[in-house]
Amino acid sequence: MRLVTFDEGRVGRIEGDEVVELAVGSTREYFERGGVVDETHTVLPLESVRLRAPIQPKKFFHTAGNFAVHHQELQKVNWSHPVHKGIVFFQNVDAIIGPEDDIVYPEGLTEELDYELELAVIIGRSGRWFGRAEAGDYIAGYTVFNDITARDIQRREMQSGVFSFSKGIDTFCPIGPWIVTADEIGDPHDLGMELRVNGEVRQSGNTSDMVLKLADLVAFHSPQGYSAGDIITTGTISGVAAVQPNPFDCYLKPGDVVEAEIQGVGLLRNTVVPWKSAHDTEPYSSSIYS
Repeated sequence: MRLVTFDEGRVGRIEGDEVVELAVGSTREYFERGGVVDETHTVLPLESVRLRAPIQPKKFFHTAGNFAVHHQELQKVNWSHPVHKGIVFFQNVDAIIGPEDDIVYPEGLTEELDYELELAVIIGRSGRWFGRAEAGDYIAGYTVFNDITARDIQRREMQSGVFSFSKGIDTFCPIGPWIVTADEIGDPHDLGMELRVNGEVRQSGNTSDMVLKLADLVAFHSPQGYSAGDIITTGTISGVAAVQPNPFDCYLKPGDVVEAEIQGVGLLRNTVVPWKSAHDTEPYSSSIYS
């Protein structure tokens, strides 16, 4: 099943080219209720609705350095601290946007806007303190995540060995276009992944390259406690702009259309827009590093 949030927060499931509305307040509530919800008897053409970010989680666990080839790429970048496989931090849930929403380029903060295609796991129920053998019982589905990152800010953060602000800026967290339930995906460790910018392939890989598998990641975070609808991302594949011979040839800029696609999960499309297309003020800037 493909579960969607559409228009002004309505919830539904996709059947063919139609959306069947569900009588539930949010997709998070859908999972809190174990998927036991009624239909409203409203059926709409899919092309007539506006898809939104499929879920607003309570917690968003962000994994870095978990794909073998990308991990090797990171070793070529002169970070002041190493990025170990499976390192985790919390993503800013208020930065979440959905399919076709704009990524706003904050010109006053960064000149190095990068992309990272990732598979995101949706946690289906609350729980804590369990091992990898039980982890599969907590995986409800998957969605696509594009981890937008300000690399110049990230390098400054890495001087302290952490990074979070560089990835949590407003609109830097596109997810979607829907949640595909786990029963629809055969082997989540064998899914093709591709990210394109203006039609040009920038990233291409497969979830088989993950070092820590889904069961490991889901079990690892269980001591922090899960709520139904929480998200865990799994790390990105090779090909990010920052590791290219001339990164500035590949960094995102206003006008770029980014398509992040995972086999069987979906295609997430967003456009990068300049600050002034979203704000009536001059670009925000900070003097903290001056």
